[in-house]
Order: sequence, then C-alpha cells, then structure tokens
Amino acid sequence: MPRSLPLLASSEVAKHNTKNDCWVTLYQRKIYNVTGFLDEHPAGADIILPFAGKDITEIMADTTSHEHSESAYEMLDDEMLIGYMATEIEERELIENRNRTPVEMKLNESDDFDMYEFHDHLPPAEKLSIQTDFEEDAKKHKFLDLNKPLLMQLLRSNYSKEFYLDQVHRPRHYGKGSAPLFGNFLEPLSLTPWWVVPLVWLPPNMYLFYIGLTNQHPLIALSLWAMGLFVWTIVEYGLHRFVFHLDGYLPDHPVFLTLHFLLHGVHHYLPMDGYRLVLPPTLFIILAYPFYRLVFSIFPFYMACSGFAGGTLGYIMYDVTHYVLHHTHLPKYLQDLKTYHLEHHYKNYEMGFGVTSRFWDVIFNTEIESTYEKRN
Repeated sequence: MPRSLPLLASSEVAKHNTKNDCWVTLYQRKIYNVTGFLDEHPAGADIILPFAGKDITEIMADTTSHEHSESAYEMLDDEMLIGYMATEIEERELIENRNRTPVEMKLNESDDFDMYEFHDHLPPAEKLSIQTDFEEDAKKHKFLDLNKPLLMQLLRSNYSKEFYLDQVHRPRHYGKGSAPLFGNFLEPLSLTPWWVVPLVWLPPNMYLFYIGLTNQHPLIALSLWAMGLFVWTIVEYGLHRFVFHLDGYLPDHPVFLTLHFLLHGVHHYLPMDGYRLVLPPTLFIILAYPFYRLVFSIFPFYMACSGFAGGTLGYIMYDVTHYVLHHTHLPKYLQDLKTYHLEHHYKNYEMGFGVTSRFWDVIFNTEIESTYEKRN
C-alpha cells in the first residue's frame, strides 16, 4: 500500500538548507531529504549544497553540469521522498486549517489515483488539487505543454479530433494560478473573476425587471419573469449539452479544435482554474444576443423586458453557482450538486449537463446516477 506523506509549505522546505539538514525539491512539488546522500553523490556534496532548501529540477536536467539517468530519479522517489510542497492555493488552505488537521498525500500516486483517468467514484477533494507534473504530462501524453501558451500549440498541432477530445477531457491541475492561454497582452481577456458576472450584469438585469414591473400589471410582469427564469434552465442544459459539448460534430481541423478549446475545452482541461469558470462578458454578449433578438421580436417590449430579466437572472445565478461548485464548501443540498457537477468532469463528460440542477438530465435521460439512488 502507498504510504502517506505530508503536504508542506515552501517556507518550511527553505529552512532545511545546511549540510546536516538538507532538503531539495523537484518540479516545485516533490520534497526530498538528501542529507544522508550528500557524501555518496558521485560529484560530491558541493554540487548539491548550493541548492539546499531549493528546487533542483533545472540542475538535474543540465547535462553540462552532471548527467542524471532515469535510475537517479527513481532512487530519489524510492529512498528520499518525504513529502510534497504545497502550491499557493494549498498553502492558503494550510494556513486556514483551523483544526490543524494533518494534510497528507499519497506516495506513488499512480498506484492510488491517476489524475488522467476517469473514475467510477469521484476522487476525494484533496486529490483534485494535486498539481500536474507538466514535463511528465507532456512527455507521457504528447498533448499540450502547460509550461507554454496553449492556443498556439493547438493551432500548430496535427492532433486528430479523436485524440484531442480524449485528452482535453482528462483533467489537469495547473496549481499556480491560471495556465497561459495566449501568452501575450490578450491573456487578461481570458481571465474572469466570478464577481465580475454579478457586478456587470445585475444592474442592467434589475433595470429591465423594473421597467417591466412598472409598465404592466405586476402579476403579468412577475409571471413573465418567472417564465424567463424557468426557460433559462432548459437554455442552460441545451447550451452545455449541444453547444459547449458539440464534440462529435466538430470538423477535424486545428482551427475548430482551438475554438472548442476556447469555448469550453479549457475548462475541462483545467477544471479547477478559478479564473476560467464564468463567461467573460464579451462571450456572454455573443451567446445572449440571439436570445435577446428572439424574445424582443416575439413579445411586446415591456413583456419582453420582464421575460428577459428572468432569463438573464438565471444566467447570473448559473455562473456564480458554477464557480461555487468548484471552489467552495457548501451545505448538503449544494454539496450534492457540487459532487454531481464534478462527476461530469472526473467521471463522464458525456452525461450530467445540468449545473444548477439535475432536472433536465432526469427528463432527457442524461443523469449520472451511480452516486445517487436510481429513481423508480
């Protein structure tokens, strides 16, 4: 059985920086106590000591300094691995761990949990924040390199659609903020904090609601508002299932794979990225415009205001809920909803399209049921 190892802050690792107490890290993640190995190192202790308390990834890969074989890496894992260095997010969780509950991770994680495979049971929450080993991932799967801007890699790739869809739905975890999408001045356009959604869209939503409510009978206005809110639930399901997961109908070409990645693929590839969980305002306008034209062409103006206000409030609730399901501890009902949505990412991305509820999944027989009791 794999043994448990502690998750430690980088500041703790940095303290072990002497000949009598020497720790080093690899990939800014694995922590090794190499104190007993210093005198045994073929090139001597002097080549290691400058890196005491620091990361040795680059120097290990530097063939000019000293070439290391695969067995050297295996020896580190087998004999000297003592823990894992926390990412920035994990460090905050350690600081906020009021009960000081020991935080542990598993040695030989591949024996216990493979991040890149789909699971019969949802992995424990702490497993979802294991940082991907970027170099190992790129080498093993021959897909995107998380060290480099992702979009240009896709545009210049020769991935088949089948390979792309398989890989993009196998979750990775960047572990240190957001992975580079553009790698240039356009990068901020791809990052949207969750609070931007209510900040930008609640004021016009409330204005539409007010216009509809004050210019027609309140019962009519509220009925249309409620109808719009209900219609949003089917729009939410339809967008997620038939637009965001257009997977099988994608043309097999890098341009279309890149567009898919921008629209929703990046979220499945990096599902715990807190800045790519809600729609950027520009993308929302593009997706909402056809619905706006439809509603205001079918109904008289004030009725359309009430109905569209209900629908857009549904969207605002959806996006905020989506963020909460990925990044917040929740009461039981919402915790069940969180489990259900994460199963869409980590168990079966072709099922479970409801985010704010499972209602339409039940209606259209796309519910992920294994975690829940089957309905009669």
